[in-house]
Amino acid sequence: MFSFLRRLCLAVTLVGALGSPAFAATATNNQALYNSLARAAPQLNPQALKSALSAMQCAVSSGAERANHLAVIDYSQPSTARRLWIFDLRKKSLVLRDLVAHGQMSGENFATQFSNREGSYQSSLGLFRTQESYEGAHGYSLRMDGLEPGFNDRARERAIVIHAADYVNPAWSQRQGRIGRSLGCPAVRPQVAKQVIDKLKDGQFMFSWYPDQRWLKQSSYLNCRPHQIASNVSTRKG
Repeated sequence: MFSFLRRLCLAVTLVGALGSPAFAATATNNQALYNSLARAAPQLNPQALKSALSAMQCAVSSGAERANHLAVIDYSQPSTARRLWIFDLRKKSLVLRDLVAHGQMSGENFATQFSNREGSYQSSLGLFRTQESYEGAHGYSLRMDGLEPGFNDRARERAIVIHAADYVNPAWSQRQGRIGRSLGCPAVRPQVAKQVIDKLKDGQFMFSWYPDQRWLKQSSYLNCRPHQIASNVSTRKG
């Protein structure tokens, strides 16, 4: 009986929250943000954009600080396409759209395999929080933390960073049908690397999307399971 009453109380609380002015305002704001970004990036898969915004909102609702910029990588598009979008969330506008590489073992022109395992040389899916910029082997680069348990939360130990790479070059596609591939990093063109890193450093969000069924079903952020992610975001607020 106690268990039943507890579930009933929780259900009533949830219904009340869903009907509250605050919830309605949040839903309206989220829809307005999606509409603005969708208009700014009509070539971006709507499902990828919706998923990115849902995952980001889940993180913020669970305690993560809000960000000024959001990057979305749509890995369902070929490497020859400009499949990286960077949005200004305050202005609700598109800052940049450009090429981005995937890991050597994720696929040829299309990335179809993803991993969280060190040494896999594959890209990872899900929500990331960007962190500090630094000078490394690839020059000016950007570290980030993967927020998704089991899918990208080993990004830092795998040294998955944003960096410039000469092989992210449209000329490569003319010779071999794809741009060059990384060891799992979302590498970008040298010509835009500084702009990308400066826009995304210090606690912004990056979201990598692909219609991978296991990830879609199990992602703590896409399915917004606050009890699974609260401790994660509390230690990675940027």
